[in-house]
Amino acid sequence: MTAGESDNSGHRARLRGRLLADGEALLDHELIEYLLALAIPRRDTKPLAKALLHEFGGIGGLLAADAEAIARVPGMGDTSVAAIKIAHAAAIRLVRGEVAARPVLANWQALLDYLRADMAHHAIERVRVLHLNSRNMLIRDELMSKGSVDEAALHVREVIRRAIDLGSAGIILVHNHPSGDPSPSRADIDLTRNIAEAGKRLGIAVHDHIVIGTQGHASLRSMGLI
Repeated sequence: MTAGESDNSGHRARLRGRLLADGEALLDHELIEYLLALAIPRRDTKPLAKALLHEFGGIGGLLAADAEAIARVPGMGDTSVAAIKIAHAAAIRLVRGEVAARPVLANWQALLDYLRADMAHHAIERVRVLHLNSRNMLIRDELMSKGSVDEAALHVREVIRRAIDLGSAGIILVHNHPSGDPSPSRADIDLTRNIAEAGKRLGIAVHDHIVIGTQGHASLRSMGLI
C-alpha cells in the first residue's frame, strides 16, 4: 500500500465513523464522496464528488439527474453512476412509502415531500397524475407526459379515460417547472379547469394541481384557481 492509498484509507475510515455515529454530521460533498468511494475503492473521490455537486447544483439535482447526464462527468463510470442512482431510488422509495400508507389528503406534507424529492430537480417538464380511491388512498401514480425544457403535453380526454379505467374517485395533477419557479401559468390554470369540469360530469374529483419547482411548490386549490 502506497502512502496515498494509506491516507485515503484513513480518511474514509474517519468518514465512515462519522456517518455511523451521525449521518447528519456529514456535509453534502462528504456523503457523495463516501458513496463514490464504495464504487471506486482505490481513488480519492472528494474532487469528483465536488465536481458532481457543482455540475448539478447540489445534492438534490445530482441524485435526480438522468444517468446519461451523470455519466458525462469526467471520472464517472457505470458503477459510480449506478451508486448515485441507487441512492436516489432508495430515497424516493422511502418517502413514497409514507404517502402510500395513509389517506393522501390527510397526509399532505408527506405528499409534498415525495413530489419535491422526485420532481423538483428534473431538467425537463414531467406531468404526473395521482389516482385516489374513495378513501383517498393512492392507487396509482403515473407519469403521463414528458416534455421539453418548458412544456409537456397533457390531454383532458387521456386523463379522464385513465381515471375511468382505474376506477379513480379522485385525482391530483402534478407537474414540475424546470425554471424553478412553481407559479402556475395561464395554460396550467385552463387545463386544470377543463379536466375538473370533465371529471365532475363523471363523478371524478380533481382535488388539486400541484406545481413543483426548486423554489417551492404551488397548489392551484390553495390559490383559489380551481
